[in-house]
Amino acid sequence: MRSIARTTLVARSALALLAGCVAANASAAEETRYFEIHVVDQATGRGVPLVQLRTVNNISYYTDSAGRVAFHEPGLMNQRVFFHVSSHGYEFAKDAFGYRGARLQVSAGGKATLKIKRLNIAERIYRVTGAGIYRDSQLLGHPTPIRQPVLNAQVFGSDSVVTALLGDRIYWFWGDTHRPSYPLGNFHVPGATSKRPGHGGLDPETGVDLEYFLATTKQAPQAGFAKPTARLPGKGPTWINGLVTLKDKGRERLFGMYVKIKPPLSVYQRGLIEFDAGKQKWTQVVEFDLKAPLFPFGHPLKRTEQGVDYVYFGDPFPLVRVEATAKKLAELSNYRAYTCLAAGSRKMSNSVERIDGKLKWGWKPDTVRFTPQLQARLIKQGQIKASEGLFQLFDDDTKPILVHRGSVCWNEFRGKWIMIGNQQYGSSFLGEVWYAEADRMVGPWNNARKIVTHQKYSFYNPTQHPYFDKHGGRVIFFEGTYTALFSGNDQKTPRYNYNQIMYKLDLGHPDLKLNDRSASPNNP
Repeated sequence: MRSIARTTLVARSALALLAGCVAANASAAEETRYFEIHVVDQATGRGVPLVQLRTVNNISYYTDSAGRVAFHEPGLMNQRVFFHVSSHGYEFAKDAFGYRGARLQVSAGGKATLKIKRLNIAERIYRVTGAGIYRDSQLLGHPTPIRQPVLNAQVFGSDSVVTALLGDRIYWFWGDTHRPSYPLGNFHVPGATSKRPGHGGLDPETGVDLEYFLATTKQAPQAGFAKPTARLPGKGPTWINGLVTLKDKGRERLFGMYVKIKPPLSVYQRGLIEFDAGKQKWTQVVEFDLKAPLFPFGHPLKRTEQGVDYVYFGDPFPLVRVEATAKKLAELSNYRAYTCLAAGSRKMSNSVERIDGKLKWGWKPDTVRFTPQLQARLIKQGQIKASEGLFQLFDDDTKPILVHRGSVCWNEFRGKWIMIGNQQYGSSFLGEVWYAEADRMVGPWNNARKIVTHQKYSFYNPTQHPYFDKHGGRVIFFEGTYTALFSGNDQKTPRYNYNQIMYKLDLGHPDLKLNDRSASPNNP
């Protein structure tokens, strides 16, 4: 019996060893069946995400966040294959016939590295959200920097991000979010946290390890999907922004502004919300009057002015403020707008104030906020001159730049306020990103330089993450929503579309030369 048992044990061990060998060989075969194409920035050597490789018969592949494509196409292996190479803000060298691409000898287990020239000043470094962030790298057997490299919390795509610091973590919240199981997903604000760089978090040049708030089995059929954190009363989607963390009686409280949306895309309710970190849930504090001209919004910053702590709201320009207390935040009568309009002005009913012929700028109550769009209308109406405006941003000193959305932060390296914002009606409708500087937070803003382009594609709602700054602010990081929406382009980029992409900008870059236009004497 012992002999039989011993024989059985040996047989089982042999079978286990054989199974392990088969599995290992299968894994090795899986890895070597692909031809690896690695596209790198010729200046930095870093892999470039979102590069299209297109064959002569129009099969398209897109590099993952490490700049890799795992190529295996039956019928095209073991021969020379030409790939057209293109990417937003990057350019591949032309061949003798003017084609921008490369002819590669494709074989299983082989590899080719292609160097691409970056035209953008900012460097595209990785995708933050969505499926397949490091898909090709995983297929090729390469290590990946984030814990969830191909699918995190069942998130396929997410609209614009807003963030805030709470305790020792970064809190992230997004707009409408897609999932694999059905075209309709989360329309009530998914959220996540991550550790801060230097406090257990990844280097921002490497990636972000998002830890999503997940729906539970009790919330089926969305179990395992990023759960709604702001299911507030009322029909339709919930969107949030204007996140700000305030100290109140020794504890931190995270507030934000919400809106409820009805078709086509109109706001029918607005109010203040507070986040309960324990319950991972936003709750309503107060509903605001929709007719009120001033309210929290955008990407706020905090600053002390003449001994008073304020929250400044901007998207991008921080021209609305309120004292930094929970009580003041909840009462709209406490808000002030920095403007040249007469107090009480509204969007379509306004007039400017002047003293001795000069515009009277100041913080005024109950007055619509001053925006680039409003300034353009006042100039067209003849109420102000172009040289009197707060926004003096020009493309090659001739064509004014109309900024759509973005954020403003103080930068130690430059010793100035800096803006990252996208342009409306540029060479693409919402795909051009600009950098600008000002000596004062309120402006005038008269220096600008384009840092990113997305030809016929949108990259809207860009925001800088100041807690990612490196080297004393010389290197900054910003992200935005990459989407075909509003672009007029019906060719949606697989995996990347409707997701967040991170860029890195070196403020010491030799090409970051600003178009400098002197401020008007009428400007503050």
